[in-house]
Amino acid sequence: VEYSGQYEHQLRARQTLSYVFPAVILIIFILLVITFRSVAEAAHVILAVPFALTGGVLLQAWLGFNFSVAVWVGYIALFGTAIQTGVVMVVYLEEAVQQARAAKGAALDRAELLAAIKAGARLRLRPKVMTVATTVASLLPIFWSNRTGVEIMQPLAAPVVGGMLSSLVHILIVTPVIFAWLQERRLRS
Repeated sequence: VEYSGQYEHQLRARQTLSYVFPAVILIIFILLVITFRSVAEAAHVILAVPFALTGGVLLQAWLGFNFSVAVWVGYIALFGTAIQTGVVMVVYLEEAVQQARAAKGAALDRAELLAAIKAGARLRLRPKVMTVATTVASLLPIFWSNRTGVEIMQPLAAPVVGGMLSSLVHILIVTPVIFAWLQERRLRS
């Protein structure tokens, strides 16, 4: 028995995505290592992927969408956005720490380091919330639409909307905490 048509195309697309998806994550990780010149910082930023995945999977399950090519494309777009906002947050945090060091003219102690990290995180609060709000606001109307093509767009938008919301928590809370932990380890050594 051989199946043909859309089912055959879906199997071929799933097989292709089984290679593309890990390759995308690996390429992102390599680019992060090159950018930060540190495997620890790259791993720290790539932690945005599981947090974004959590929100995407929860919304996808709640809306009842099966995994399809459109859903996987939505996840790839989500991961790119989550990584991008993670990179920007880490850059803001590093700049805040460097400015605090320059202002003091010497190495920071733990309290000064944490104050600098909090200041950098506060600077990134509004842009991150605006990024999430505009992304979610632009994709929400797709869920209420009943026009032609919406059956493709809704599964693509579900992981992005859910993942952006869970990514918001990660970028604003978890990223500064892990950054502080990594900086404290450097401070001790």
